[in-house]
This record gives sequence, C-alpha cells and structure tokens, in this order.
Amino acid sequence: MLLFDPMYWLFLAPALLLALWAQMRVKSAYAQMSRVPVSSGLTGAQAAERVLRDAGCFDVGIQMTQGLLSDHYDPRTKVLRLSPHVYSGRSIASVGIACHEAGHALQDARNYAPLKMRNAIVPVASLGSGLSGILIIAGIILALTGLVWVGIALFSATVVFQLVNLPVEFDASRRARVELLAAGVVTQAEDASVAKVLNAAAMTYVAATLTAILQLAYFLSLASGRRN
Repeated sequence: MLLFDPMYWLFLAPALLLALWAQMRVKSAYAQMSRVPVSSGLTGAQAAERVLRDAGCFDVGIQMTQGLLSDHYDPRTKVLRLSPHVYSGRSIASVGIACHEAGHALQDARNYAPLKMRNAIVPVASLGSGLSGILIIAGIILALTGLVWVGIALFSATVVFQLVNLPVEFDASRRARVELLAAGVVTQAEDASVAKVLNAAAMTYVAATLTAILQLAYFLSLASGRRN
C-alpha cells in the first residue's frame, strides 16, 4: 500500500540514489582492488589472523562462508566468517575486507561501547523492521491512528540501530588500516588502496542510515496528516 504512494518515493528518492551510487562504487572498488595483489602475499584469512594475534586477540576463529561479500563477525561465537574470495584471495580487497571484520573482533575484545550498544539493539531493531510496516498499514486500513504510532515507535529502533552502526563500521575500518600497517601486511603505499575499498563500503552504511531516517520522516508525516 505504502509502495504505491508517490510521496513515499519522493521522500526516499535521495537515499535511493545514494544507495545506488554506493553499490556501484563498492562493486567497482572491489573489482579493481581484487586484481591488485598484496605485497605480503597473505590471504585474507591469514591477514586477519595475523592482525588478531598481533593485537593479542587469540580467541577468535576464522571460517569460510558462502556468498559474495557475505563477510561478517559473529560476536556470539567469536568467529570471523569470510566469503571464499576474501578468505582465500591474496589481493588488496581481500585483506582489507577481512581485516575490517577483524576490526569488529577487536572492538568486541576491547568492549567498544558503540558495538555493545549495537548488539543490544539488534533484537528490537529486527522486530521493528519486520512488524512496523504491517502495523502502520493495518492502522491506516482500520483507521487506528494509535496503531500507526506503535508501528512508528518500533521502526524508530531500526533508525537508532543504523545511527549507532555508523561509528561502529567506520571505527572497524580505521582499526583495520592501523593494524594492517602495524602487522606489515600492507605497505604505506598500499594503505591508500585499502582505504579506497573500505571507504566505498562505508558509503553503503551511510545510504542505509539515510534510507531509514527518510522512511521514518515519511511515516511521521503520514501519521501527523491523519491526526490533523
């Protein structure tokens, strides 16, 4: 129902354009830097392991997972899960992405407050993301403004998650670059290429945050209009 409202797309247009640009940029940077071998000759998995060990983090496992750019750190099991090309690749892109995820593991080991906050918000944000639209649409159909506001309140948790997620992701990239240099995995000259990949990936998180904020603005506009 909401998808057929022209105002919905008008609100989201800036975020959608940014998201499209960010996806194109990250794919381009990844494709380019996947063809550039890292001078140390390490795979993404080996680079992540060296970074973790040099930082004194010995309780994190590294596993291969399926999918393209499906890389992530699981704080519950303390495992880095790296996609095949990142796990086995010996490129600038592979070591950069692998060590970005290692950066999350280091955040966990150092009790980085924004990461702990993000992890605590995840269940509520997931619930809000799944139920908010249903409640808002049901509230509109049934003419129950209170139900619309409940849906908006739930969706707000998604917005909070995205806002907290931004510093977490930027900090993980910062840690990755610092540790890659300190561990001798990349040279100073290669650091700029690592930054190109990680900065491109960071823009996808910015786009996701802007999308959530503009969706919330649309929902608030919708609810306020019904109240008036």
